[in-house]
Amino acid sequence: MRLYCYARPTHAWLGLSPGLDFETRIFQKPDAAKLLREALARPGYRCSTIVIGSATDAYQPFERQTGLTRSLLEVALETGHPVSVVTKSALILRDLDLWSALAARQLAHVGISLTTQDGALARQLEPRASAPHARLDAIEQLTGAGIPVSLFASPLIPGLNDHELEKLLGAAQQRGAGSANYTLLRLPHEVAGLFDQWLKQHAPEKAARVMAVLYDMRGGRDYDARFGFRMKGLGHFAELMRQRFDLACRRFGLSCEMPQLDHSQFKPPKLANQPRQLNLF
Repeated sequence: MRLYCYARPTHAWLGLSPGLDFETRIFQKPDAAKLLREALARPGYRCSTIVIGSATDAYQPFERQTGLTRSLLEVALETGHPVSVVTKSALILRDLDLWSALAARQLAHVGISLTTQDGALARQLEPRASAPHARLDAIEQLTGAGIPVSLFASPLIPGLNDHELEKLLGAAQQRGAGSANYTLLRLPHEVAGLFDQWLKQHAPEKAARVMAVLYDMRGGRDYDARFGFRMKGLGHFAELMRQRFDLACRRFGLSCEMPQLDHSQFKPPKLANQPRQLNLF
C-alpha cells in the first residue's frame, strides 16, 4: 500500500475514506477469471495486451490469499493472450512458472516499480510493499527465467528521491532489466492533502520546497490530468528529469520502449455454456 497511490480517490467516490478505508477495506472480484474468459469469448473482441492491476497493485498482500492474479494468468496462457503487469511486490515470484511459460511464447512483460533504495524511506512511503532489495532480487529471478523486465522509477518526487534516478536504473540494469520508464508524483484530488500532511510529519524541512516544485510541474495546480502531462509533468523540473532519464538509459544500455508482445496466438476460450455451432452440411 502506498501513501501516494493515485487510486485512493476511488474510495471517496464510493463514499469511503481515501485514507484508512482505502488501506483496510479491499474490494475484489472473486469470479475475475470467469469474467475475463467471458470477455475474451465475445465475438467482437480484438486482442490487445492486457495490463493487470494498472490502478492498484495486482500483487498486493491480499493476493497471497485470493490468487486472483494467478487465475487471470492461467486464462492468458490458455488463450495465448499477451499480458503485462507493473508491481512493487516480490510476490510475483510465486507465479514464476506462469510468467515464464507466457514469456516463452512472447506473451509476457513485467514492470518492477522501484521508488528508492533507501529502506527507511521505502518503509515510510510504501509500508506494505516489498523492500527495495527484494524487488531487485525479483528482477534478477524474473529475467533469469527468460521474462522481459522493465524498471519503473516511480514515482519520482522532487527533493525527496529524484536524486536516486540514475542509481535506480543502474541497479536494475545490473540485475537484468532491459528497459526503463519513470513517472513523476501524481496528486489527484484527496491525495494532495494526504501527501502534504505526510511531508510535514516526516520531512518538515523539505515540505514547502517539495510541494512548490510539484505545483510548478503541474502548471500551478496540484494535479494535471491531461494526457501527455499527468505522468511526466511540464516546466523546468519535468524537462530536467526527461533529460536525466534519457542520458541514464543511454549510459546503462536500457531501452526507453517496452518490449513488443505477440498478438497473433490468441484463440478465444470456449465457454461451458456456449452453444455449439451446427454444421452446414
